[in-house]
Amino acid sequence: MVQSEVYPVPPGFAAQAHIDAAAYERLYRWSIEDPDGFWQKEAAFLDWIKPFTEVSDTSFDVNDFRVRWFADGTLNGSVNCIDRHLAEKADKPAVFWESDMPGESRVVTWGELADKVNRLANVLKSLGVGKGDVVAIYLPVIPEVMVAMMATIRIGAVHTVVFSGFSAESLENRIADSKAKVLITADEGFRGGRISPLKRNADDAVRNQPSIEHVIVVRRSGAEVPFTPGRDLWYDEATDAAEPWCEPVEVGAEDPLFILYTSGSTGKPKGLVHTTAGYLVHAGTSWRIIFDWHEGDVFWSTADVGWVTAHSYKLYGPLLNGATTVMFEGVPSWPDASRWWSIIEKHGVNIFYTAPTALRSLMREGEAPVRKHDLSSLRVLGSVGEPINPEAWRWFHSVIGGGRCPIVDNYWQTETGAVTLVPIPGAIPNKPGMAAKPYFGIRPEVVSPEGVTLEGPADGNMCFRGSWPGQARTILHDHERFLKTYFAPFPGRFFSGDGVTRDEDGYYRIAGRVDDVINVSGHRLGTVELESAIASHPAVAESAVVGYNHDVKGQGVFAYVTLKADAAETDELRREITRWVRARISPIASPDIIQWAPALPKNRAGKILRRILLKIANNDFSDFGDTSTLADAAVVEDIVARRKAELAKLTRENA
Repeated sequence: MVQSEVYPVPPGFAAQAHIDAAAYERLYRWSIEDPDGFWQKEAAFLDWIKPFTEVSDTSFDVNDFRVRWFADGTLNGSVNCIDRHLAEKADKPAVFWESDMPGESRVVTWGELADKVNRLANVLKSLGVGKGDVVAIYLPVIPEVMVAMMATIRIGAVHTVVFSGFSAESLENRIADSKAKVLITADEGFRGGRISPLKRNADDAVRNQPSIEHVIVVRRSGAEVPFTPGRDLWYDEATDAAEPWCEPVEVGAEDPLFILYTSGSTGKPKGLVHTTAGYLVHAGTSWRIIFDWHEGDVFWSTADVGWVTAHSYKLYGPLLNGATTVMFEGVPSWPDASRWWSIIEKHGVNIFYTAPTALRSLMREGEAPVRKHDLSSLRVLGSVGEPINPEAWRWFHSVIGGGRCPIVDNYWQTETGAVTLVPIPGAIPNKPGMAAKPYFGIRPEVVSPEGVTLEGPADGNMCFRGSWPGQARTILHDHERFLKTYFAPFPGRFFSGDGVTRDEDGYYRIAGRVDDVINVSGHRLGTVELESAIASHPAVAESAVVGYNHDVKGQGVFAYVTLKADAAETDELRREITRWVRARISPIASPDIIQWAPALPKNRAGKILRRILLKIANNDFSDFGDTSTLADAAVVEDIVARRKAELAKLTRENA
């Protein structure tokens, strides 16, 4: 990357932007020097039932850890997201929904959204769901997922949304950990012209989970699905029969709002707990600023509802601000590569937020699918999920944005709740591939492996010092793991788990994970979880998984597999193992490459030397560093020979 390559704020943009360069410097300085004063002002964005009297009480000391924001205040999330907009917007569109199938769409007004939320809230109450109970949501990208989330928090309950592409086993694991009381799902889902058997997966998931008392089923496809009387009920029948008003429940600022699971390097997915007021303040105010939203703008985030991007900046951010948002059920390449661009043209989308993986896949189709559509409504573009490579950034900027739209290439995590690094449009010039500068109240630090804070241009670990309202408070049922993962590695700081580079202008570029998590198309997959799934196959003795550089996905899944003595190394077995992983985790977790390995490189203590496997996976056979601890050096030689043979075979086949 050329560090001097800078794209200034487009002419005329700064004049109408919420924040210009001078305002950014002034507000950022205030937010760091007087964080309580700054966040007190930001918290006025919400409607409070009981105003808070203390802004924050925080410490990152693992022996005295606490993160509390606005703690003595009370409020209700659904009132802030919906009710307060109704006086002026009841008949205006809240959601433009586009089906996977072209030609099928819906417009949901704010009044209709409020009606459905109140009715479903009353249905949940009638099923015994109350304050603090957990509701699991396993739905495709349809308006009902928004209704389900808002209805849950209206009665003081806690939602946990599970990506609809996950398998029954993944859903079951999350239900088991969260002890969800009700599951909301659909008969089937559609994605890229294919059908997902959501109700069948749901039935498999809850079969051995006694915490689930009821399953609410949305009729998406209309297909006939198994139905358990007394447990299952149809969403439409239940909501049509329910009362159209539900009194919102008053909750404390630090009461849980939602649980969202994210993969970790220790195998078991982590249930990150986000609390009500701090999250709503951070997500709601930052969404308006980082996308420079103005009244009347149409916003579209392509993220799936099962991920934090959609929570903060597809659902909560737009809802809190009373914005119109687009929801799209399908994929960008079906039925053809112009699908996204046709939706932008149809709805006059002004702000478009997506992931580098999708952009790279669409780049392969050339500019023709884009040129068929009028994208002149676009004003701001956004990228999230993984570092965007400069080539994709430039294509996004010139071909999609016409060279006139700033790109909000922002960095944050499920754990942070909302944005931490971002080039605020109108204030901060773009550098391709760089997440730019810290958001207000965020204090980034580049830290050496020894724990020393580095100044100026530097490479190191991405850490943050000092609390912010939107950060997760704990891992459900495992606070010790929370402290050990994020706060113990570098005392006094939050450790993101990522590597980072800071340049001479103070811009940050995320270098990727420093632990054993693979970022596949913006989805974080724990290697231990993947290895466990592979090793559960009857023919497999052991496996090791690493990420490798993938032109489209960013990172792909490379699995080294050691078979049992009676199993034969065949292409059919490779395919069978791939299907095995898809069924146990998700299609997104499918191994891209399976390399047979009669043994894995281990040290004398039995630890797999992943750094060697990582180099081989990326076809780097030059220098494996210190190999003196290897229990058997011949193991590496064998794997290298096998990998080179595979590459030679591919070369011959493609010749």
